[in-house]
Amino acid sequence: MKRIAFLGLGRMGSGMAARLLGAGHRLTVYNRTAARAEALVRAGAALAPTPRDACDGAEAVFAMTADDGSSRAMWCGEDGALAARVARGALAIECSTLSHEWALELARLAAQRGLRYVDAPVTGLPPAAAAGELTLLVGAADADLEAARPLLDVLANRVLHFGPVGAGTAYKLAINLIGSVQIASAAELDLGAVVDAIATSQAASPQVVRNTRRMVEGEFARDVVFTPVLRLKDVEYALRLAETLGVATPFGAAAREMFRRLIERGAGDEHEARVIDVARGRM
Repeated sequence: MKRIAFLGLGRMGSGMAARLLGAGHRLTVYNRTAARAEALVRAGAALAPTPRDACDGAEAVFAMTADDGSSRAMWCGEDGALAARVARGALAIECSTLSHEWALELARLAAQRGLRYVDAPVTGLPPAAAAGELTLLVGAADADLEAARPLLDVLANRVLHFGPVGAGTAYKLAINLIGSVQIASAAELDLGAVVDAIATSQAASPQVVRNTRRMVEGEFARDVVFTPVLRLKDVEYALRLAETLGVATPFGAAAREMFRRLIERGAGDEHEARVIDVARGRM
């Protein structure tokens, strides 16, 4: 069993950390809001006061945070994970959805500290994280992926390797951009009459089914699994990557504008399906 640090205990991270602890690994966790670690501590995890403390002696470091800013805060600075004295050849496994440029920079910084970096953003909802049924979209050297695979298999029932570091993030941003366009487009439909048909049609995807049903229900403040703030962040990262590649993204830009307007009207922390109110001119 390995000594593992896990940084970030939000909706996804808490379930992922519990899976690693349940598999018998020695787990130390860090979260900016320490109270979120209480259940894990009761189950046997140790709680560290800083990311650096969490990672001292670790053979693998996982991170699951919201965006580039929170990822930088976990990894960098005097109290960051990269300042820790990790085990020789330790793995740095970043599961967050980050910008492509920051994923590459973080990989370079990790390599300078002697860590083997694995770019492994996830797809799946919190119940899948808790059940070990995520899909991981990996960018890594072949040898590093093989070293990480026993740990990744605890978290996921699909581990897809797209190429070198950064490839996993590039693919994750692409599919999240597709999802954003689908959700924004679905908001234009008369969903009350067709939502069940959509769920079983060729247009169906987990994101479309989940969001169209919530649009019909009309309740956007409870059971929030993905917010407009996170959706817009992913769209912005994807469009920045597309721009560097010289790829036009007119539909992505339209989706960005809809989610931006939703946030400007004060609904940034509600369910992303509330984008229907922007499409219908209610916000």
